[in-house]
Amino acid sequence: MSSQPSVIAARKSPAITPLDPRFHLAAIVSSSDDPIISKDLDGIVTSWNEAAVHVFGYTPEEMVGSSIRCLIPPHLHYEEEEILRKVRAGERIAHFETTRIKKNGEMFPVSVTISPVKDASGRVVGASKIVRDISDRKRGDEGRFRLAAIVESADDAIVSKDLNSIIRTWNEGAHRMFGYTAEEIVGQSVLRLIPEHLRAEEDEIIRKVRAAERIDHYETVRMKKSGELFDVSVTISPIKDEQGTVIGASKIARDISDRKRIERLLVESEKLAATGRMAAAIAHEINNPLESLMNLIYLARQNSPEGKAAAYLMTAEQELERVSHLARQTLGYYRDDGKPAELHLRGLIENVLSVYNSRLTATGIAVESHYNDLRRITVSKGEMIQVFSNIIANALDAMPDGGVLRISTRKVIGARGDGIQVLIQDTGVGIKTEHLPKIFDPFFTTKGSLGTGIGLWVARQLVEKRGGQIVVASNTEKGNSGTAITVFLPLASPSEDGSSGEAAQRIFSKAS
Repeated sequence: MSSQPSVIAARKSPAITPLDPRFHLAAIVSSSDDPIISKDLDGIVTSWNEAAVHVFGYTPEEMVGSSIRCLIPPHLHYEEEEILRKVRAGERIAHFETTRIKKNGEMFPVSVTISPVKDASGRVVGASKIVRDISDRKRGDEGRFRLAAIVESADDAIVSKDLNSIIRTWNEGAHRMFGYTAEEIVGQSVLRLIPEHLRAEEDEIIRKVRAAERIDHYETVRMKKSGELFDVSVTISPIKDEQGTVIGASKIARDISDRKRIERLLVESEKLAATGRMAAAIAHEINNPLESLMNLIYLARQNSPEGKAAAYLMTAEQELERVSHLARQTLGYYRDDGKPAELHLRGLIENVLSVYNSRLTATGIAVESHYNDLRRITVSKGEMIQVFSNIIANALDAMPDGGVLRISTRKVIGARGDGIQVLIQDTGVGIKTEHLPKIFDPFFTTKGSLGTGIGLWVARQLVEKRGGQIVVASNTEKGNSGTAITVFLPLASPSEDGSSGEAAQRIFSKAS
């Protein structure tokens, strides 16, 4: 008996000899790594191989002749009735996943395949069952499910692609970041996410992935479904199959737009600080010759008869004083401690226009002005001259071939604050829509090497310091181009009435 495979069968079975084909079948059953069990139509076990001993813990003597239900958790006993019903009907049940119980009470997941056993006449007399312990696979599945849940719930975009740059998986974070749903993008080229001028990057990325190299925290620019470009940091890792062959890549992309924006602001702040330090030195150096010029003009004016020459010298002296003032104030040499004065804005604006009179005449620019500011306003004259000088200079730069400069002032009455509104319009080339949000940023200019990018920035600082507001509207449409800048200055200073800023916002919303 020890020289033949150990297959134990219940009831009466005919003897099996080595020449009988059933001998070979018995050997296969005995040496199988999976439990192979047979039972009759009442669910009584009739055979039990060695693998069943190892998996379930019962010996053949314990199980043969016993009900198969002792291997089934009580809450799943109903399954056996359905299995026996199908077996009696001659049906085969393949890879049925369920739970079974060991002798020690431990429950574990299994995959069972059950086939009817027929006698010589073809009548179903029982069933054979192959049981596979799938605990390891289930644990692997659970691990994969957990990883999948982590990937799906991540804030970062987690994407996989093959070696042809075709997207294979797409998480919810990628949907939020790029705007594409998985249905829209899976199966498409990853080049849809890369700006055209950066698509050469993908060739280099794929080259490194094929070489099984990992790319960590690579900072670049990607493109959303809307066409918007944004800064990202990407980490790319090769994906390998069971043989270790690289078959694709996983990519984690993080939106770093906010960080980049802060970095740019820090750079701009440092540029401003450096510019301030340099400007302070420049202001100190140019003020000495300016004072000499002012003295010379003063002497010339004292020795000139009354008339145009004297008037011109007076204007020149005033403008040199203003230049000196601007050098000290704008370039940071000293803080303006001059006391505000009551004045009409029209006189101040006309003073600025007189400085640009020769330029207006040379370029053929007509000035249309309408002043309706009968009430005086308390402001720093130097600061306001600087504000309107910057705005008017920009308007003239926008009309190199001539045009019309329209200036108007009017008192604006609001529910919580009154003030003077100044509107300066030109018929120049206009400002592109994408540039409008940046025109008050320091060092931003559309004039190329001709502009410094600080004029409007300084103007806004001075207006807002006074409690006012400055807004711009522009149009680049040919035949209807031009720019309109509206400046609101409250009659009451911020210290007298903290509502002036809100009044300005209300007035501008009405004007627009």
